[in-house]
Amino acid sequence: MDPYEIEFIGENRIVSIIPNFSYDKIYLICGEFGPFRAGLPMNVPLWLAVTLKQKQKCRIVPPDWMDMDVLENIKEEEKRSRFFTKMPNEHFMVEAKLILGSAAEDVPRAAEIKTIIKDIWDIRMSKLRTSIDALMKSGGHYGRLDHLTMMEINSVKPLLPAAMDELHRIKMMTKKSAPANLNTSTFTQSGSSQNI
Repeated sequence: MDPYEIEFIGENRIVSIIPNFSYDKIYLICGEFGPFRAGLPMNVPLWLAVTLKQKQKCRIVPPDWMDMDVLENIKEEEKRSRFFTKMPNEHFMVEAKLILGSAAEDVPRAAEIKTIIKDIWDIRMSKLRTSIDALMKSGGHYGRLDHLTMMEINSVKPLLPAAMDELHRIKMMTKKSAPANLNTSTFTQSGSSQNI
């Protein structure tokens, strides 16, 4: 899956907005939303929230997890654990990128939140690289990594299958050449050498 496809899927997450306009229900392929009443919070897909924000028609309410204390706890837990911890949602990076990119003024301490989300991403990517390295060095055929997001899986997708195929090819070549080397032994008999 392409990163743009993952972003497209993530854009369908439901977020809260506070519209600054009033309007009847709107009927979309993904469902109906509204009625919109100025000053009253409501839930819409992330893509619609970003579109309305870009037109200065609403304020986006940051998700509960987009808070410094929550993110600090996630970061510390991610550092402590040798396993991947569960993230606030499957598309937290997409959600953060879109909300912080289009509505940073709606998020308290937006610059700090952006930094800590990047830190969490870096920690998780380091763990992922380490896990893949251990898998390759051990000669494993499969690995189990819980709590990875689609974006994280997609980040290793271009490299991992090709590396595993190459490792398998090398193992198969080693197995084919090993029996030939074992069956060929040399010994000396009456001054001449023979291969058996």
